Amino acid sequence: MAVYAIGDVQGCYDELVQLLDTIEFDASNDKLWFTGDLVNRGPKSLETLRALYAMSTSIITVLGNHDLHLLATACHHCKPGKKDTLDEILDAPDRDELIDWLRSQPLIHVDDELDLVMVHAGLHPAWSIDQARLFAHEVESVLRSDEHVDFYKHMYGDKPRTWSDTLDGWRRLRFITNIFTRLRYCDQDGKPDMNSKGAPGTQTEGLRPWFEVAGRRSQNDHIIFGHWSTLALLQDYPYHNVYPLDTGCLWGGQLTAMRIDRKPYQRFSITCPESQKPKIPG
Repeated sequence: MAVYAIGDVQGCYDELVQLLDTIEFDASNDKLWFTGDLVNRGPKSLETLRALYAMSTSIITVLGNHDLHLLATACHHCKPGKKDTLDEILDAPDRDELIDWLRSQPLIHVDDELDLVMVHAGLHPAWSIDQARLFAHEVESVLRSDEHVDFYKHMYGDKPRTWSDTLDGWRRLRFITNIFTRLRYCDQDGKPDMNSKGAPGTQTEGLRPWFEVAGRRSQNDHIIFGHWSTLALLQDYPYHNVYPLDTGCLWGGQLTAMRIDRKPYQRFSITCPESQKPKIPG
């Protein structure tokens, strides 16, 4: 059995099919991990979601910010953006089945046997993996309950910016969600900044990638993530024990898979057409 982790697909269904052909994926035997952002901005979000749902016994995915945006849009708690490509899902006869499956997915996946952790965006420097699992479960429990409708009303926003165990209510859940699904940079004290989105070297002074913060409690853990398409092209990884897999398929970059059931990890990438004009990937 082979296990592959795949970066952000974002509705680029044809490229996903090509990548699975490249790695000779066998749904009856192999496993796929997805770093989240399965949908949105690409041309075939519905086909992507249907395909992954159909082989759900062979995949593990975490939720990304675009996946959560779809859930919120489906409940009419936000309006689709100009670049969103979610209408086909929202109008599909099987939308409720697909949406319910998506909101049952986790924010973090931990595999002790493979010694790997997967999130969409990042981890707060003050959190251990055990703590991160507990905090993720707080949000996951709400998403899987009748409260998920109220959650979307309070999900958007950059505040609070400082973590405290005493945070409670929607502010606590929003902070946890932002860390798992939106984080790129923070300061040395772990205060996240959601405005700096470019490659390292373009950020506001005093900020650094979350995985470079000194004393990060998860620094000895091996972490796979997506979300940051300009990062994986920057330098050779692993670096600080992280493996960024979003290589910008949506923006005319690549879609990347990494085989993770044996070492050294092996990467496979295909070149993608430009589905969106590259600005600042999100």
